[in-house]
Amino acid sequence: MAYQLLQYARPGAGRLARALEQALQRVVRCQRCNGFSETEICPLCSAPQRNPAQLCIVETPADQLMIEQTLAWRGQYFVLMGRLSPLDGIGPREIGLERLLERLADGSVTEVVLATNFTNEGEATAHFLAETLTARGLRVSRIARGVPVGGELEFVDPGTLAQAFYDRRDLPPIE
Repeated sequence: MAYQLLQYARPGAGRLARALEQALQRVVRCQRCNGFSETEICPLCSAPQRNPAQLCIVETPADQLMIEQTLAWRGQYFVLMGRLSPLDGIGPREIGLERLLERLADGSVTEVVLATNFTNEGEATAHFLAETLTARGLRVSRIARGVPVGGELEFVDPGTLAQAFYDRRDLPPIE
């Protein structure tokens, strides 16, 4: 990208550099969700229509944005800014477990949805958080996985298809 900008878009490179410098000066972590914000409490956390009893835990601000774009979640968020990876020296402290537990300390959250990625590290993070949070009396669930909407079975990999069978759910009776 740097070569492309230097070769073909030098004025754009300057604008990008200034924008990044401004972002570094202005963007902080939200005191409630740990995501990026230009204010102490981000707009999502301060929105009165969001359900404060529900908390969705994600790995990154990009994951938070993707969930938000679905318009399917009306609770609040906590952004870990990473995932457990013992081989890389990333443990509970590095993903902000203490900050998460502080966020949960007031007792307003009763349900937690774990929306970590379906990688080995994401699964380990979800498992660790599930154990930690259920021990504190919280209702904990995990986002579903399986065949994508609009996907055709012949093009789905065997692991995803197998997981779709394991995670299948009953349909309500037709009236």
